[in-house]
Amino acid sequence: SAVHSILTLSRLLFNLLSPYSYLLLPDTVSAYHKLHRLNPLDVCLCVYAALISLISLLPPDAAGERAALHRQRSLPHRPPVIPLVARMADQNTSGTPAMTEREASRLDKFKQLLAGPNTDLDELRKLSWSGIPRQVRPIAWKLLSGYLPANAERRESVLQRKRQEYFGFIQQYYDSRNDEHHQDTYRQIHIDIPRTNPLIPLFQQASVQEIFERILFIWAIRHPASGYVQGINDLVTPFFVVFVFEYIEEEVENFDVSSLQEEALRNIEADSFWCMSKLLDGIQDNYTFAQPGIQKKVKALEELVSRIDESVHRHMQQYEVEYLQFAFRWMNNLLMRELPLRCTIRLWDTYQAEPEGFSHFHLYVCAAFLVRWRKEILEERDFQGLMILLQNLPTMHWGNEEVSVLLAEAYRLKFAFADAPNHYKR
Repeated sequence: SAVHSILTLSRLLFNLLSPYSYLLLPDTVSAYHKLHRLNPLDVCLCVYAALISLISLLPPDAAGERAALHRQRSLPHRPPVIPLVARMADQNTSGTPAMTEREASRLDKFKQLLAGPNTDLDELRKLSWSGIPRQVRPIAWKLLSGYLPANAERRESVLQRKRQEYFGFIQQYYDSRNDEHHQDTYRQIHIDIPRTNPLIPLFQQASVQEIFERILFIWAIRHPASGYVQGINDLVTPFFVVFVFEYIEEEVENFDVSSLQEEALRNIEADSFWCMSKLLDGIQDNYTFAQPGIQKKVKALEELVSRIDESVHRHMQQYEVEYLQFAFRWMNNLLMRELPLRCTIRLWDTYQAEPEGFSHFHLYVCAAFLVRWRKEILEERDFQGLMILLQNLPTMHWGNEEVSVLLAEAYRLKFAFADAPNHYKR
């Protein structure tokens, strides 16, 4: 019937596009995407909604099938602008209200630790696991990532050298972005940058987008084994935001970076490049040809969830939902598309404190994140409803408390399963 054909086509769209919605931008939707600054998944959802709406044009004898369809989950509204960053001010990110006694005590511990001639990195990791105060997050991230040495006397000279080295790369390579063999890379970066946090005004400023283009292009040129892959653009943003806070006290999402001195902006750019590079060094197999690292992690996630919550696993099997269809993005973008930026920054405090945080611990965070929504998952009774839920999980109002609970559950899973020889398999 016409209804069956439409549903089959819409399901095929999800099967084909949703796993790679952040990797592929079909030419047929690129103009629409540029106009509306939507990511490919949004376009896919819009096409899906349009297909479903055709059912209303069918004759009355299809009413029974129409009624069945209306019982399915309706297409969710895209979130409004404000919630993406509305609570950035509360999460020790900027402009916080008066600190509690406990927060003040934690900040003092960080300051004392960082004030010594040689920072004890093991102690810094222990303190940072539960979150880093905004005031010391820039220096803590640089130390935890390995960008800066533990020895305080060497830090300034290392910063100067690395910043000069980065801008040397700019002079050496950036003019080649229009060369024939680099055109495709630069074009894809240029397309992706406006999609990076499109609802946060900070990232729509021309000077910020130019910074991101330089960072991503230089990284791609220096890493030919992988080159640039869509999703890497997201990984610059937490570093950029955190390092901006070295120079400002106010909220960041509407901050005009042109008010910063040129030297400060150059420092933020170079530091963001090097720290992003350190992160990617540990997960580069996520972005090499065919992205084998992501394929393995998605498979590991499926096997782990089958152990920790068989009901959720069987429910998705029943409705033929493949983990690759939703978890590819979780691995490719490190959950940055599932969480508000304030939560990503808090999450990365722990990732940088945890051994192999981005490459290994992230798997357990993803498992905990999926099982966190078990009630909502089990309530969905069809493929489309499950896919829409899993691609639009309601985290817009999440903050420190929710992230802390998620991390605690992930740590419990790691402790319970990581050292078991067959912990992925039944």
